[in-house]
Amino acid sequence: MNSTGTTIRPTIKGAPLLGALFLVMAARMSLSRSIQLPLHPVCLRRPLPLPRSTPAQFRKSRACPLWSTSFSLCLRLHTLRHKSAASPPYPPTATTRSFSSSTSMPMAEAAEDNPLLKDFVFPPFDAVRAEHVRPGIRVLLKKLPEKVELELKLGQSKPLYNAFKAIRESSDWEALSDARKRIVEGRTLHKHQNKEVLPLKIFFHARTAQLEAAILNGVSLEDDKRERFNKIEQVCFHVELAKLSQKFGENVLDATKRFEKLIVDKKEIEGLPATALGLAAQTAVSKGHENATAENGPWVITLDAPSFMAIMQHAQNRTLREELYRAYLTRASSGDLDNAAIIDQILKLRLEKANLLGYKNYAEVSMATKMATVEKAEELLEKLRSASWNAAVQDMEDLKQFCQTQGAPEANNLSHWDISFWSERLRESKYEINEEELRPYFSLPKVMDGLFNLAKMLFGIDIEPADGLAPVWNKDVRFFCVKDSTGDPIAYFYFDPYSRPSEKRGGAWMDEVVARSRVLSRDDGSPRLPVAHMVCNQMPPVGDKPSLMTFREVETVFHEFGHALQHMLTKQDEGLVAGIRGIEWDAVELPSQFMENWCYHRDTLMGIAKHYETGESLPEEIYNKLLAARTYRAGSQSLRQVSATSYFLRFSFLDLELHTKYVPGGSESIYDVDQRVSKGTQVIPPLPEDRFLCSFSHIFAGGYAAGYYSYKWAEVLSADAFSAFEDAGLNDEKAVKETGKRFRETILALGGGKAPMEVNLTSLFFTKFHIWCLWNSKDANLLPRHCSGTMGYCRSQPLLEMPMFVCLCLSLCSATIDMEAFGILFVGLCLSLCSGTIDTRLSVCYFVSFTIQNR
Repeated sequence: MNSTGTTIRPTIKGAPLLGALFLVMAARMSLSRSIQLPLHPVCLRRPLPLPRSTPAQFRKSRACPLWSTSFSLCLRLHTLRHKSAASPPYPPTATTRSFSSSTSMPMAEAAEDNPLLKDFVFPPFDAVRAEHVRPGIRVLLKKLPEKVELELKLGQSKPLYNAFKAIRESSDWEALSDARKRIVEGRTLHKHQNKEVLPLKIFFHARTAQLEAAILNGVSLEDDKRERFNKIEQVCFHVELAKLSQKFGENVLDATKRFEKLIVDKKEIEGLPATALGLAAQTAVSKGHENATAENGPWVITLDAPSFMAIMQHAQNRTLREELYRAYLTRASSGDLDNAAIIDQILKLRLEKANLLGYKNYAEVSMATKMATVEKAEELLEKLRSASWNAAVQDMEDLKQFCQTQGAPEANNLSHWDISFWSERLRESKYEINEEELRPYFSLPKVMDGLFNLAKMLFGIDIEPADGLAPVWNKDVRFFCVKDSTGDPIAYFYFDPYSRPSEKRGGAWMDEVVARSRVLSRDDGSPRLPVAHMVCNQMPPVGDKPSLMTFREVETVFHEFGHALQHMLTKQDEGLVAGIRGIEWDAVELPSQFMENWCYHRDTLMGIAKHYETGESLPEEIYNKLLAARTYRAGSQSLRQVSATSYFLRFSFLDLELHTKYVPGGSESIYDVDQRVSKGTQVIPPLPEDRFLCSFSHIFAGGYAAGYYSYKWAEVLSADAFSAFEDAGLNDEKAVKETGKRFRETILALGGGKAPMEVNLTSLFFTKFHIWCLWNSKDANLLPRHCSGTMGYCRSQPLLEMPMFVCLCLSLCSATIDMEAFGILFVGLCLSLCSGTIDTRLSVCYFVSFTIQNR
């Protein structure tokens, strides 16, 4: 588009055009940050933010979850700067000021000293006070209409839309880097792997990310529909939906905080381990019972995860377990904290937006930028459900029989609040493993040392404490510097490990603070370095004991660190696709679940499992029992979620059902949908008063709407990634280092610069196992191999090892192959290979997979 606003035609060439459009795109992406307030209760990322268009070194970062949601709103509402302030050199020294003293836009004198409205190198966590929030929000809200108006104008600009089409069709296209092609080029190639649409859509349907984004922003709508869309987008999605999501999360947090149970008789909590008693006494002290002790009480029980799970797994008092279970299950479902109406309104707005854009439901909108389609996600989940069901039924029978041998009165009538307790007793009996007895072997300092040593071996990085270099929000928060083999800093991260009841929401997550960016470069011209934060909720130190972890908490730390690694080890300088940005949502769990596998690697585990008092290593027999117990009750665990860090099918089915078939205000309520879905995924029927949906923050206050299935989807990828290390030899340090280097240079380094399947093929990971093995296998064996639950899926013969002419012969000899589809595919393959527009190995792999599927 030139200065007069005329549309650029496809014949126009030149690098200046490309550079200008990328800068406009960066500005548009900067503006498009949603002010929704996702509150992920498990790991995770919020909707991906994108770099600001201003050249200053650092701008306001994304809000840290431990702050109030009001503060999150404040940081997400800041607008384009009209001036840029000079930034100090990066990295700063410990004495460098954490934010600039100059402001970058006019504001009232009362707001001049507000740290939320200033530029900074690292967020000024130590300077933020409650009184800063309201004034900061007021200043930013005044700018919100202007921000939304400009965002919609850019997002619906037909000249820009045509300009991106011109880039794609011009001769300058091949001169672009892979990352810039990825920004412009469509990400839907991998979405059309089913045999009915594969031939046409792989080779003849190239959409672009920015073209797609424009479509999703209403560029193709008629004037009257666009006006209605803009009203919804500006009033509803940028304000109303953000408020609804924020209110949903606040209600869950307030409902969780509202429940407290004071225990004065130790018999009521008989069975609780010493660490749980210590936490309950510590909570009691914070509630005003100054003389509370772990031994003599009193004790305060809450619905925060460490307290709640301790009761459900260890308390012999069945009445107490039932009380807590019912309270947990009905959070935010009544009175002034009832989320039911909020859920209906959120679903209504999402559906209306989808219909305006020409989609049948919101799930189709959500998956327009994911690897899967709605049909393939449902197919994957159903195959996993059917494969898990019989195992889950058998698990329940085994549990009942065990209860009978223990003389439990409830043996023949187990309820939901009995499952965790008796499952733990059965596991202890079967494998002689007691989670609480393992805690002394997993002290947090030793676990982190072992994790950092593993990262050094695999990826050639050093992680060093950098406390004092950046302000933190709590005295327990640590700050670390990541350095490459030359000793130069390449990233930083915060680590907030401990639970703080009534102050910090539950779960564990990683998020970015700032991302790597060439546009927002340092003074010396080098890219801005990424900064992340990891947040967990494990038990804090009690007395003179360090924080002692359960094995599951160890897995959680490894999991979140995997997310952080992808953010911090990126080499992608294009900020739009650097690190965790631009990656399909259903592939983002790959690095995190990959890292979990190392918890079961003998050398890694033995390196971190040292008794905190004696230094004794974890006994070999206990390690072997951990391996054996890894797949314990895998069928049941796949069907239903018990802990906040597991990924299960009930929630995935429910998520898709609400975003595909449910009609807000119709004859069926959200609770009816939940009951119907649960009957097919839970061996024990759900309680009539089950109100879990009212606290399902992942999809109503987070970024997982129509995307909860992605945990399972990513397990497929992560399992095979780890198998590459197994094939290389886990005990061969040289081979492991070489494979780790390849993993870093591809999966971690490329970020969103390449489509996941392209990364997989070019890195030679995943050449033996592909997602289509799941949905085309008639009897997929779910052999737990790498991760908890249904992991270790069926494996196929390495596709790239089969010569193409063999595949052709096999296909032509098959009596069942669809010859018309085969012919279209073959023509498409030849065209793609001749034109050079599609990666050769990718084309061959798609072709080979097609022939194998149809044999």
